[in-house]
Amino acid sequence: MAAVPPVANLLAFEAVARRRSFALAAAELHLTASAISHQVSRLESHLGVRLFERSAHGVRLSAAGEQYLSRVGGALTAITAATEDLRQGVSNSLYVHSAPSLASLWLMPRLRAFAQAYPDIALNLSAAHTHSDFALGQADIDIRYGVPQWPDLVVEPLFEERIVPLASAAFIREHRLKRPEQLLELPLIQSNISVVQWPDWFSAQTDLRAPERFAVRFDRAQMALDAATQGLGVALESATIAGQHLSEGKLRPVFGLDKAVKLKAHFAVYPERHARRPAVEAFLAWLHGEAAKG
Repeated sequence: MAAVPPVANLLAFEAVARRRSFALAAAELHLTASAISHQVSRLESHLGVRLFERSAHGVRLSAAGEQYLSRVGGALTAITAATEDLRQGVSNSLYVHSAPSLASLWLMPRLRAFAQAYPDIALNLSAAHTHSDFALGQADIDIRYGVPQWPDLVVEPLFEERIVPLASAAFIREHRLKRPEQLLELPLIQSNISVVQWPDWFSAQTDLRAPERFAVRFDRAQMALDAATQGLGVALESATIAGQHLSEGKLRPVFGLDKAVKLKAHFAVYPERHARRPAVEAFLAWLHGEAAKG
């Protein structure tokens, strides 16, 4: 096994990378800027690569530094969390990582029920588009969005989703929306990371070709839904993820739910060995129970 760099070097590197400043990192770690610089230099010598590009305008990560941070940052977070759990006497912690939109729009409104059902489990929830690295101990369960191509992991679909055009009631009334072809003359909201794109919906429902330009683009369903709520256009999103928007009347399916592209795109993913933990088993059972409710 390759020699692991000293933890002090890694902490200095992570702090400088996050703060983009040797001085700020030094203040955070209660060291001098010179000491931080020496720690980073030792790490660079150990790795044989330059982690930062230094200039008169400041410091920024090199390409190698960006790659290293993406792996080491999660490991340091896991070590810190494990240390805090042990110090505070938490013996039944659960670390769940999730795709951002599902975490904020679907999972968060339901977490109170989980906390009430399992008060002895200390839940830690994080969210990002990047997948959790199980090899680094970053999570017990990862709720991922996309096409399931994750070998050597258990992959469990959560629910079937209906992807439909959504808009505010006022927008639908103003433009008297009744037919799909009318959308070609209106501002459409693009979700850049969505599995189902506007061309997919148009080809599934009509013989029309989707426009190549969009009014606005977003990388999160939350922002696309908010934009539709504000009348910026028509969003193409999951009726499941938009459940609260629909129940509160902020958005409506423009042509009803029968004009939907159906698919399974959210999955609970974990290494098989994790399933032996009672906290993981409990959360998965609860998660599937909630998903079954629709």
